[in-house]
Amino acid sequence: IEFMATLNPTFDASRFGMEKNSFSPRQADMLMVCGTISKKLGPVLKQVYTQMAEPKWVVAVGACASSGGIFDTYSVLQGIDKIIPVDVYVPGCPPRPEQIIEGVMQVQALCESESIRRRDLPEYQQLLASYDID
Repeated sequence: IEFMATLNPTFDASRFGMEKNSFSPRQADMLMVCGTISKKLGPVLKQVYTQMAEPKWVVAVGACASSGGIFDTYSVLQGIDKIIPVDVYVPGCPPRPEQIIEGVMQVQALCESESIRRRDLPEYQQLLASYDID
């Protein structure tokens, strides 16, 4: 609900380039993971991540996506960083629209400062290999 509030005229996320939502992984460059992720959904999330074109960034929105939140059970993934690399964590339960906008602005800062060839470096390839991603 807070993400939808981010797009309304009060917060106007389109100022930051967030007005086009793409629901196809092949057309997206940023993956926002919101809410609780079950262990059964983990492989699907990893497949969506691998289908995205490079360069790609991941934002974990809220306590549930970042750390499993209050759901410390056998069926809930305790943070999406167990299956895919995360670039920006947005805290909160639920996070305020200002926090989501700040997270997107942090991704924009990463885009500006990141070298085009950073993802070709051995360190980045080693990181992907640690997540069992080709």
